Amino acid sequence: MKKISLEELQKESRTESYPEQYRYICGLIEQQRITPVKSSPRNGKKPALHTSYWLAEERPDYGEELEELQFRTVPAIRTDYYLNHPEVYREERKWVRLLNRFFMEQGEAGSRNLPYVSLNERSFRIWGREKFLQREQGRKILAHCGVGLEVLRVYRTTEPLAYYSRTRRVPQTILILENKDTFYTMRRWLMGEGEAAQGNTGEPPFHRIFGSEIATVIYGAGKGILRSSQDFRFCVEPHINHPENEILYFGDLDYEGIGIYERLAALFAAGEETVECTGRHEIKPFIRAYEKMMDKARGYDNDFLPDMSGNQNRNLSGLFFRYFSHETKEAMIQLLEAGKYIPQEIVAITDF
Repeated sequence: MKKISLEELQKESRTESYPEQYRYICGLIEQQRITPVKSSPRNGKKPALHTSYWLAEERPDYGEELEELQFRTVPAIRTDYYLNHPEVYREERKWVRLLNRFFMEQGEAGSRNLPYVSLNERSFRIWGREKFLQREQGRKILAHCGVGLEVLRVYRTTEPLAYYSRTRRVPQTILILENKDTFYTMRRWLMGEGEAAQGNTGEPPFHRIFGSEIATVIYGAGKGILRSSQDFRFCVEPHINHPENEILYFGDLDYEGIGIYERLAALFAAGEETVECTGRHEIKPFIRAYEKMMDKARGYDNDFLPDMSGNQNRNLSGLFFRYFSHETKEAMIQLLEAGKYIPQEIVAITDF
C-alpha cells in the first residue's frame, strides 16, 4: 500500500479548522480508505492524529466481466477459474472472447465435426496468431478455460517421416529402422539394386529381407520416431497406416535402441485417439535381423565390439526380450551387461 502524510490529508480536507480536519480524517478511517501507520508519531494536538497513513487500494468493479462470464459464455468454456479470479479474466478477456466466438460459430455440434488441422492453423483461425498455442499464452488460456487441446482437433507437425514403399498393396509388412545407413541400404535392396548386384533377374511381388516380405521401410531417426508416432496418421500415406499392416522395428542392440523400441511399442499399443488413428498396432522386433546381428557378432572378439556409452538409460520394461528364445535373450543380456553393443550397421546388403 502507498503512504500519505497527515499534512497531505489536511490539505485535502480544504479547511483551516483543525477540528474539521480531524473529523475529515476520522471519516476516511471509518470508510477504510486510509489506515494509520501506528509506528508513526502523533502530531501533539488534541485530539491527536498519527502523522502517516496507509492508502487503501480501491477495489475494482468486475460486474461487467462477471455478467459476461455467467451469461454470455458458451458451456464448452468452464468459467470457474475466472469467476474466482476476475482480475485474471480482465487481463485475458480478449483471448477468451475469441475462443468463445469460435465455439459459438460451430453451433450445437460444437467442435466434434471439425476436420483436423495443424496446431498453427487452428491457432490462427481462433486468435489470429499462428504461434499463440505453440509459443505464446494459448496453453495457459485453454487451461484457465478448462478446454483440452484435443477439443480443438489439432495435430502437431513433426519432422516428416522419410520412407520408401515398394508397393501400396495392403495389408503389408512395414519395417521401422533406427539408423539412416541401414534405411538407405534396405531401400536400395527393395529397389532391386541388391538383386541386380548378385545377378538375380527375377522380380518377385515383394522383396524379402531375412526371409520376410517387406513392402515399406521407414527411417525412424533414433528417438525422432517417438515424436513422429504421435501423429503417425498425418505423416504417412493411407497404405502405411492400414490397420491390418504388420509393423516391425530394427535398431541398435544397446539399451538406448531397445528403449526406443519399447517406448514406440507402448505408444502404438495405446493408440492415438486424439488424432483418430485407424487402429492400434502391435510393433514387434524384427527377430531375424537381430538374430543375424548376434550371429555376425560371434565372429568377432568381444574386444572388437564397440563400448556402450555410460549415460544410456538402462530402465527397460522387458518387452523387447519376450520375442526371443531363451538362449538369444541370455546372450543379448550378457552382451549388454559387459558394456558392449552391436550397431545395426553390422548387417549389410549382402546379408539380406
